Amino acid sequence: MECAGKGRGTRCLGPPRKRCHRCGAVAYCSASHQILHWSEHKEECKRLAQQMKSVDVLNDFPFMFSQEATLMVHEKKETRCSFLSKRGVHQVGMWLYECCCGSSVTSSDCFRSNDGWHLPRILCPCNEPVAPIPKQLSSWKDYYEWRCIPLHSPVALLLHWPFMIYQATQVAGLGSSTSEIRDKLCVHYLGPEKELLQLAVFAELHALFPGVHVHIELIGPAIPQHRDGERIDLGNYAHCLETDCICKSARENLSWDVQTGRTSKVTLQLRRGLYHDCYHEIAKDFSPHLVIAPNAGIAAYSSWLPTIELIKETNVPAVFSDYCEEACHLGACCISTLTGHPLTFPIQLNPFRQPMVVEDSALFLPCYSNCFLFGM
Repeated sequence: MECAGKGRGTRCLGPPRKRCHRCGAVAYCSASHQILHWSEHKEECKRLAQQMKSVDVLNDFPFMFSQEATLMVHEKKETRCSFLSKRGVHQVGMWLYECCCGSSVTSSDCFRSNDGWHLPRILCPCNEPVAPIPKQLSSWKDYYEWRCIPLHSPVALLLHWPFMIYQATQVAGLGSSTSEIRDKLCVHYLGPEKELLQLAVFAELHALFPGVHVHIELIGPAIPQHRDGERIDLGNYAHCLETDCICKSARENLSWDVQTGRTSKVTLQLRRGLYHDCYHEIAKDFSPHLVIAPNAGIAAYSSWLPTIELIKETNVPAVFSDYCEEACHLGACCISTLTGHPLTFPIQLNPFRQPMVVEDSALFLPCYSNCFLFGM
């Protein structure tokens, strides 16, 4: 964490150990930097104080590893690397990119078809569900019980990506029972980065949307030039470690909807560029039911301005996420200013946020990937 008053006047005198006594969310290296920052901080101080009251709710997960992945990481008594190492998944497969030891998006292939869970079958969703999906999953506990996965399994650390799509459809009122997406769901997925190196995890959409063809257009500047336009068919669930598991069979392992008699299908299409530059070409063939943007950072990037204008014009529901409530608040202010309207989908805690706190966040507020959702 950096001093909140860094860059204002004199150099920082040391680590930011002096916390704001009003909100407790920011810290300073010295009283002088705190005084210099007050003219800016006073606008957010009361709001941050209110958000700090929700710390216990933010850290509330049903997992056996919850304290280790939340409080201990936040207090630097544990790291992502040590957490993953204890579970035998440090720097392997899709887990390679869950800590700072992993390769970057630009230096690695976007997808490796043989990258599985690197976990025993009992700990991961490598096969068909044993029971139909409940009408609505509302928590990680619901999901783990449905998929018969024990609560010490770390798979939620990766599954929060496909669950961003699942929860966004719930927020936008596009549940799988509606006629609009009964056969096909087309999602325009904006600004992918780390998830480009974990694409096999999106195969879980077979189970989350049985009998539906889920097509995802992944659009953003982080997609390597040589992958622009590439199509990926996820016919199988991500594999487990065990060589004799049915997930290793050659047959396509597709979800079957008993009620409709249809199999599911999951396809990904990679598109390099900014959404407002690519949209019209993409929409010719793949008009979206839903736009989503994980960890969007709307207030931090000016490139969002023409994209927000475009989404307003197309009138397609759009759901964004960010790491903390404050980032969502700032993004919501940008959207309201540009559109002249309040949010269609108010800021709300995502029950399927990643259950490991972000290391070295800018605030004392715990931050999680895909932590809060909001939309237009």
